[in-house]
Amino acid sequence: MSLDSYSISRELTAEQTYLQSNTLGSSNHSLLDNCVPCSGKTTATPAYVALYVSAIIVVIITVLGNLLVITSVCHFKQLHTPTNVLLFSLAVADISVGIFVMPLEFIWMIESCWLFGTTVCAFFNFVLFHLTCASVHNVALNAVDRYLALSNPFFYSRKITVNLVVVVASLNWMFSLGYNLAVLYCNGFFTHALTPCPYDCLIIVNEIWSFVDLVVVFVLPCSIMIILYLIIFAIAKRHANAIRAANNQGNPNAGKNDHVPKRSERKAAKVLGILVSVFLLCIVPYYICSFMSEGINSQIFNDVLNYMAILLYLNSLFNPIIYALFYPWFKKSVKIIVRCRICSPESSLMHVK
Repeated sequence: MSLDSYSISRELTAEQTYLQSNTLGSSNHSLLDNCVPCSGKTTATPAYVALYVSAIIVVIITVLGNLLVITSVCHFKQLHTPTNVLLFSLAVADISVGIFVMPLEFIWMIESCWLFGTTVCAFFNFVLFHLTCASVHNVALNAVDRYLALSNPFFYSRKITVNLVVVVASLNWMFSLGYNLAVLYCNGFFTHALTPCPYDCLIIVNEIWSFVDLVVVFVLPCSIMIILYLIIFAIAKRHANAIRAANNQGNPNAGKNDHVPKRSERKAAKVLGILVSVFLLCIVPYYICSFMSEGINSQIFNDVLNYMAILLYLNSLFNPIIYALFYPWFKKSVKIIVRCRICSPESSLMHVK
């Protein structure tokens, strides 16, 4: 099975697009004639079982890890901050990937065949489109949040409120929903046969929408992330040098100026920098391989593309691990949740920072 049918980047070769457009104009018989029926399990039993066990472990850790993030941010009032609202939104996208995307995708990979029919295929593709767009833009919003917090802490502390960020995060989800409905509608998702082959789950995107999608979902948000974090790095370095110089001169108020970011803000920027870096390391290789696959018909290359797709999905697993490694509040929250101490009425007021 090849994932260049559009696991994330929604790209197909020009030949496939031409074939699909002709088929939709007449009949699906030519594509159906080229369909290869599922050949059944071809993997040796131990490896086959190991693949399923690994997939189940990944799904469970992804769902539980992001559920802990969601529970922590929702329950503890001390964590009701603008930055954590964006982390909550990202965790919602990640847990949705773990519930709705990973199980179907892993089974598709392991079996080398789509087993769930056209209705589930339609649901799978729509959810995948929606979550991909929402996740990428969410990480970009994290970069904007940290940039504002470090570049203008006075403005950030007074203007960037929890309610404002809730509205922005909600608008991001609404934009993703509307945009992807438009992409799917304009490419015949609601007006033509959902897939020309019952053994695969393909969505064809024409060249114009492929370019638009490339810019909206990949180039623009990733450029924002990279540019803003380069600026953030320079700002953080400049502030650190200023505070160090003030301390060397014996100034007891060093770092307390309203125009200098707090230490917690700088640390949050560092952690989110790691988050963005891991995100880019997961998404960029898949896009590069997807673009290189244009005109290349090689099973080895398709296998590499499959591995890159797995890396992309694993980003939803990595995010809670990053929080656990670098956020003390997340560690404390998890301990309280695991010990069921959140059941007490006053638990939401506990100090976890």
